[in-house]
Amino acid sequence: MKGSQATKLMVAAGLASLALGASAADSIKVGFMLPYSGTYTALANAIENGFKQYVDEQGGKLGGLSVEYVRVDDESAPAEATDNINKLINRDNVDVVIGTVHSGVAMAMAKVAKDTGTLLIVPNAGADAVTGPMCAPNIFRSSFSNWQPAYAMGEVAAKKGYKRAVTITWDYAAGKESVNGFKEAFTKAGGKIEKDLTLPFPREEFQALLTEIASIKPDVVYTFFAGAGAVKFVKDYAAAGLKDSIPLVGAGFLTDGTLVAQGESAQGLLTTLHYADG
Repeated sequence: MKGSQATKLMVAAGLASLALGASAADSIKVGFMLPYSGTYTALANAIENGFKQYVDEQGGKLGGLSVEYVRVDDESAPAEATDNINKLINRDNVDVVIGTVHSGVAMAMAKVAKDTGTLLIVPNAGADAVTGPMCAPNIFRSSFSNWQPAYAMGEVAAKKGYKRAVTITWDYAAGKESVNGFKEAFTKAGGKIEKDLTLPFPREEFQALLTEIASIKPDVVYTFFAGAGAVKFVKDYAAAGLKDSIPLVGAGFLTDGTLVAQGESAQGLLTTLHYADG
C-alpha cells in the first residue's frame, strides 16, 4: 500500500469525528507527536508528509475546515510520552493527535487519549494493546499490530523446513511482541527456539550477539529492527559472515525504507509486512 493510500484510510477513519468536534470553529488543529530525532526520524517525516499530502490534495481542508498543525518530538521516550501528549491536548488544544512509531510511547498516548476522549490516530506503532485491551471509540489504527507480520513469518520459516531458530531484537514492547508472534507460529508448526537475544533500545552494538548466533548455529534467525538500527544490523550480519550460512528473516520493517542503505548486505533477506516498498 502506498503512503498516500494509507493516509487516505487514516483520514477517512477520523474525518467524521474531527468535523463534528470542530464544527463550531473555522479550523481543525492536528497535533503530530512523532520521533523527529533519533532512530525513527525518517518514519516521522514520512508520516507527517503523507498526512499533509492528502490534506493538500483536498485543497488544504478536512471536512470543509482548514487545518492547523502542531509538532512535538516524542524522542521515542516512553517516560516523556504522557507529558507530551497532555501538552498537545491541554496547552495546544489540538482536536486530533497523530502518532507514533515507538510502541512504548504509543501505549502511553493511548491511555491519555482513552481517558480524555481525544481522537488518536496511530499510523505506525504496532503495540498490540492499543487496539486490543485499550481499544476505544476514539482510537484508530491505520497500520498493523506487531503480532501480524511476525506470525506470518513464523509460518513461512516453518514451511521452508527450518527447525531451530534464534531471535534477536531490541528489548522493548515492539520487539517483544514481534518475537512472540514469530514464536507462536514457528513453534506451533513444530519449530524450536534455541535462544532469544536482546539489547537495550536503541543500541546498535551487535557484535557480541552475532558471535553468539554463530556459536549456536541455528537454521534461521528472526529479527525485529527498524530505521537506522535495521541498516546497521543487516550490514553487521553480512560482515560477520552469517549471511550466506544462516538465513535471516524478519518483520518487514527490517527493509522498509532501509533497503537502499543496506545495499548488497540485504540480498536474500525474507520479510513479511502488510505492504512493501515498490
